[in-house]
Amino acid sequence: MLQVKSNLRPTVSKFFDESWNSLFDWNKPDYSRVYKKSPSVNVSENSDAYVIEMAIPGKKKEDFEIELQNNLLVIGSLKKEESSSQETNFYRKEYSYESFRRTFSLDQEKSDLDNLEAFYNDGILKIVIPKLENAKLESTRRIEVS
Repeated sequence: MLQVKSNLRPTVSKFFDESWNSLFDWNKPDYSRVYKKSPSVNVSENSDAYVIEMAIPGKKKEDFEIELQNNLLVIGSLKKEESSSQETNFYRKEYSYESFRRTFSLDQEKSDLDNLEAFYNDGILKIVIPKLENAKLESTRRIEVS
């Protein structure tokens, strides 16, 4: 019977030990709270309006800042959280700032910029941009691919 000795066991064991420990290294800063990406967006159109929906859970409607600057729709939010805890022999205070800013260019010839509406419900920010009459009358024609 042939017996093969391998140096692989200590390497595999070390890999799992390091991986496991890195998952629970509480001394590392939590950068995931600082470098959040912008919220996901769905943009759609129906016969009467253009609709922008953004998935932004955990906010209140007061947390949003929505502005119309000429033909630019600017949606933003800044949330500041402050927490503190008393531990043995020291005091720790942590700050968290979550913010985003998204800008959408609107077509002034097709969008009724005077009657935009915004709703926030169940973590979804929904902005409805009504179409002007000339945009509603435009017909769509299908083009076949050959």
